[in-house]
Amino acid sequence: MSPGLKIGLLGAAAIAPSALINPARQVSGVTVTAVAARDRTRAEKFARKHDIPVVHADYETLLADPQVDAVYVPLPNSLHAEWTLKALQAGKHVLCEKPMTANRDEAERVAKAADAAFARSGLVVMEAFHYRHHPLAARMLEIANSGELGELHRVEAEVCFPLPRFSDIRYDYALAGGAAMDAGCYAVHAVRLLAGSDPTVTTAQMLTLRKDRRVDRAMTAELTFPGGVTGRVRASMWSRRVLSIRARAIGSAGELRVTNFVMPQLYHQLTVRASHDGGRVVRRERLPRQPSSYVCQLAAFTSAVRDGGPVITSSADAVANMGVLDEIYRSCGLPLRGERKGR
Repeated sequence: MSPGLKIGLLGAAAIAPSALINPARQVSGVTVTAVAARDRTRAEKFARKHDIPVVHADYETLLADPQVDAVYVPLPNSLHAEWTLKALQAGKHVLCEKPMTANRDEAERVAKAADAAFARSGLVVMEAFHYRHHPLAARMLEIANSGELGELHRVEAEVCFPLPRFSDIRYDYALAGGAAMDAGCYAVHAVRLLAGSDPTVTTAQMLTLRKDRRVDRAMTAELTFPGGVTGRVRASMWSRRVLSIRARAIGSAGELRVTNFVMPQLYHQLTVRASHDGGRVVRRERLPRQPSSYVCQLAAFTSAVRDGGPVITSSADAVANMGVLDEIYRSCGLPLRGERKGR
């Protein structure tokens, strides 16, 4: 591989400028060198707008391009596993949007292929949970593990935002859509991070679309972790809970609350309330100005590819996260995403 990292983009997705193209201008040695889309005219327009030098006729041609070292996969959820596997077969590193797959079975297939590709060729596969690479996530984890909160009792996370455009692909069952998939994957990931283990699902309740009762527009699940720690995740793209992005860890000596852990570069606040030695402490923190979570993610991906740096949002981690999401869907009686493909 050349000293620089040349990344190809599979799909002219709306998330790509924020997640890849603009961050690539801030991470040394990274170039977005090619794009392909199902509609070539759209790809050409996208390339002109974002100064991408090469437009390929289709995804296969981009994967065959020897000048492309890695690919970013921002396609619909139902296509993540397919094109991650094809990219690995083509010898490319992969940064795949969350959720990495439509269900746990797909995640296990990707993880197996990723392990083999790493052992054979050193290829890196990373799931694009960008928040996890921002210093705020590290600070959340540091406090949860510090003992300041005492013995951990409960963890909670919610990601709720309004998306009233029901024709959006995030509401399409065939494309592995749903609130738990799009927003809930963040909430599940955050409670797993704070608890330091993987939960079982106790109960789950959903609100569904009128036009397709298989698709959740809101989801709430109660969880149990090893050791008796309990948890809750909430996700919504359309419910009375219009906008709420936060996480909480409750211990025997205090609690941690984090506002906007997903996009901390826009705004965030971390609050600790704790009681020690008869006194009560209330502390509010905001990290000094940092690069965006997307810049942090691309820097981590680049470090993993170039220098063998750690991959903290790995395909193995995706297996665990997708397992919880599958269990949430089963618990509320909805079919798993991806079942149309003959699972």
